[in-house]
Amino acid sequence: MNIDAPSSQLAARGVAFAPAIAEAAQRHQVDPTLLAAVAAQETGGPGSNAGRNIVGDGGHGRGLFQIDDRWHDFAQSPAAMDPAANADYAAGMLHGLIAKFGGNVHEALSAYNSGSPNSSGTKTTWGDGQTLGYADSVLRHYQQLGGSTGSLSGMGPSGPVEPGDPGDPSSLEESVIAELQTLMASVGSLASQAQSLPGMPQLSQPSQQPQSYHRATTDYSGLLGDDDS
Repeated sequence: MNIDAPSSQLAARGVAFAPAIAEAAQRHQVDPTLLAAVAAQETGGPGSNAGRNIVGDGGHGRGLFQIDDRWHDFAQSPAAMDPAANADYAAGMLHGLIAKFGGNVHEALSAYNSGSPNSSGTKTTWGDGQTLGYADSVLRHYQQLGGSTGSLSGMGPSGPVEPGDPGDPSSLEESVIAELQTLMASVGSLASQAQSLPGMPQLSQPSQQPQSYHRATTDYSGLLGDDDS
């Protein structure tokens, strides 16, 4: 993936640090728009799709992606306040969580925020009055940044599945159909060849005439010796 195109697209939508986010996304094979949406949720808020490089969460959340220094040694280092390093760390976390939860992006986002895939996590109230859990709020940012939530259902541990990739369900279906068609063609060819073979000679069946049974007469006199005793 060339980072120039994703970086330009994110920058055009007002994403701060777009090059750093796109490069981190490429390195860890995650959707750059999704990564930008996490930054927007963490340090942008419902009124902005651009994250900021700040210290938040009572002094524990560091940088663009609010890496918590209570849980991550990285956040205790000066690198945590470097946007590129912060984005790289967050992208690695997101990639690992998507893999851990079998490609379920919603669960991965929830775990990123709270540690649990089933928690609603931090609640955000948007300008229209809608209150969303953490994962759903990230996905709203994602849509505003031009992402399609439909494409996330096919996201695996290594990022979005592109059409034609080995993991693309449509490619697998086409492959199975092609194999079945080849097998059916082979069966049809064999059947045609069998019909063209000369007839097999008929083997004569052995006679099944019933056999009569005669009990043999035993000459007991021959069994007696000359001795009268």
